[in-house]
Amino acid sequence: MNTPLFSPSYREARARFIQASQACGARLHRDTLPLLGTKGEELAMDVAVHGPADAAQVLMTTSAVHGIEGFCGSAIQTGLLQSLSLPPGVAVVHVHAVNPHGFSHARRVNEDNVDLNRNFIDFAQPLPVNADYAHVHELLLPQHWPPDPKAVATLHALTNVWGERRMQRAITSGQYQFPQGVWFGGLAPTWSHRTFRQVLQNHLRQARQIAWIDLHTGLGPHGHGERIFACTDNGETLQRARQWWGPQITSVDTGTSQSVPLSGPIQMAIYEECPAAQYTGICLEFGTLPLAQMVLAMRADHWVALHPEAPPEQQSTIRADMLQAFNPPSPAWQEQVWQQGLQAANQALQGLATSG
Repeated sequence: MNTPLFSPSYREARARFIQASQACGARLHRDTLPLLGTKGEELAMDVAVHGPADAAQVLMTTSAVHGIEGFCGSAIQTGLLQSLSLPPGVAVVHVHAVNPHGFSHARRVNEDNVDLNRNFIDFAQPLPVNADYAHVHELLLPQHWPPDPKAVATLHALTNVWGERRMQRAITSGQYQFPQGVWFGGLAPTWSHRTFRQVLQNHLRQARQIAWIDLHTGLGPHGHGERIFACTDNGETLQRARQWWGPQITSVDTGTSQSVPLSGPIQMAIYEECPAAQYTGICLEFGTLPLAQMVLAMRADHWVALHPEAPPEQQSTIRADMLQAFNPPSPAWQEQVWQQGLQAANQALQGLATSG
């Protein structure tokens, strides 16, 4: 990185993104959340359209679907605005801070404790039921933190019975019965959900081909960018994704991904809002800490949100652990993820240009 891309706050990250957008001639649009950030700053979902507005081939990037993960996603988007050379007729739409509230507050969830990547379900239908989560909810969020040895032992014993993969699905795949719990999918479409659909309608409806890179952090080996297939067709579309991004593309459906199948991921919106487009997408997930440590940091973050009376020192430690879990301060990690983000974007542009 010639210039620093990573920012210490949402406010700075947004300013750098806007500056980079203006410098390359991208057109900026914004939708403002009617809440303020931690420093009293405006919160918004910003969209930078780089290239022709009527492009038939479009690469979209998204950051901060999980707010705190936006430190990395925003840095990559800002770098791409500075670095990408667009093929003729191809545009890039950068959607910055899908969850601006979580980004500003350094939390993964939004202002309603909703995990946006579990919020894109059909709320006209009965809510999904995660029966396994009901068994572990009180163990995950006990009255006191850290959990007492008995609660730790009970959760460990249940993991031995279920197996680690079933436990991961129970905790992280999404749940809709415990609004104060972890990985809560919501009871209705959130502001971010509704606004993102509008972004798709406004800026991608004309596209015949869409590539999408959704930027995340948290899962997998430290610094490794797992390319997780983010489409519903495991046939021709998966084959095309592997032609563009390489044979190492993983899939939650086949069990080759660090992630598990999710209820209501954000990718569902593109099928409904851009039904005429050929869509090919990945989640680019950059590893930070082992899964158990990441889940523990998430649980502590939820616990402290439910217990504002917790001592300031404990609150500070929990916030620091969250940043370590989703935004490691290591310059080597930052350079590693930036280079992988740049490579994935260039591969997508090449794929669009040669198949358009």
